[in-house]
Amino acid sequence: MKNLKAQRSPQKHTLALAILLLVANITFAQKYTLLIKGGHVVDPANGIDAVMDVAVAGGTIARVAANISESEAEKVINAKGLYVTPGFIDTHTHVFVGSQAGLFANGVNSVSPDDFTFRAGVTTVVDAGTSGWKSFPLFKKQVIDQSKTRIFAFLNIAGEGMTGGTREQNVDDMNADSTAKVITDNPDIIVGVKIGHYNGKDWTPFDRAVSAASKSRKPLFVECHLPEYSLEDQLSKMRPGDMITHSFENIKERMPIIGEDGKVRPFVLEAKKRGILFDLGHGGAGFWFDQAVPASKQGFYPNSFGTDLHRFSMNSAMKDMSNVMSKFMALGMTFQQAVQTATWNPARAIGHEELGNLKAGNAADIAIVRIREGEFGFMDSAGNGITGNKKLETEMTVRAGKIVWDLNGLGAKK
Repeated sequence: MKNLKAQRSPQKHTLALAILLLVANITFAQKYTLLIKGGHVVDPANGIDAVMDVAVAGGTIARVAANISESEAEKVINAKGLYVTPGFIDTHTHVFVGSQAGLFANGVNSVSPDDFTFRAGVTTVVDAGTSGWKSFPLFKKQVIDQSKTRIFAFLNIAGEGMTGGTREQNVDDMNADSTAKVITDNPDIIVGVKIGHYNGKDWTPFDRAVSAASKSRKPLFVECHLPEYSLEDQLSKMRPGDMITHSFENIKERMPIIGEDGKVRPFVLEAKKRGILFDLGHGGAGFWFDQAVPASKQGFYPNSFGTDLHRFSMNSAMKDMSNVMSKFMALGMTFQQAVQTATWNPARAIGHEELGNLKAGNAADIAIVRIREGEFGFMDSAGNGITGNKKLETEMTVRAGKIVWDLNGLGAKK
């Protein structure tokens, strides 16, 4: 009997090995949950600008290469004739939506992000100080934790955030230590400190915002609504890596970046050279062609495409990220430059370099876009228009490996 068992044992091992090999082959064949085939991949962070395939496994990028076999994927998207990029990052939004009439903080002036992001290729947004150190917990519970869109935040130095009126002018509510504490308690969500909407001459609010940013080792985000602070003074107080928004605005609250001679002001150029980042901040009133056209001709482009998305801007000249990118292509940007400004630049600005690129192992946040050719009109905040011959249209958006927007059914069952 012992000899008979010994003779059968190798057969059992052979059978077991065959089963293991079969399981291994099945596993290999189903390695990728999603494969985007034949698209022109533009990934500035990794120097890719060519027709490639992008493979996704679960929620992460698995591989970017030419001619990945379809047999290795559960689902294949034919992206021939389309462009495949990292998901776009919007650095200036107001998404602390709630029920308060006339307010941005927990109010109806903010918008629910998922309703507007994915259709424009946006997978990540940064809320621009709609909440402060007092109201952030509600914002996190009510919006951030409930959204499919990845949401970061600049924390307002005003404790309650963007509540308007006298409440936002209360210097006693601007506490650098409390602001820094909330940031350090939420380091993966809060990316910096915001100062804006202050009407006084006292520099205390600005100084406290800088202090909170320094204590938490985060950048400062400066909005234009500081009418008693000159633009030159604001820029002089900012540190390399800090961001100023509404870069191409022309309103009485702040000196425009273009001087009387039609050139970008020297102190603005010096600030950019020093490492200050200029965010677009389009919004409802934040973008003027009389600033953007001469600035673009002089090679002065924004570092990031913050749309200033809110209840009013989305139905005005801004519309969405795709429209903003198309607008700057009409002003002279290449598509590749526009993609970098919408992806890798903002990822670095907010300290999240795991985003804004298609490196293997990173989150599978992807935009698939079509470049339409023809004659298209674009507007600024003053109602002026220009024309361009290219316009971006988001065909599909993938967030964490899942298709969350599919304009024309690229992912539909055939």
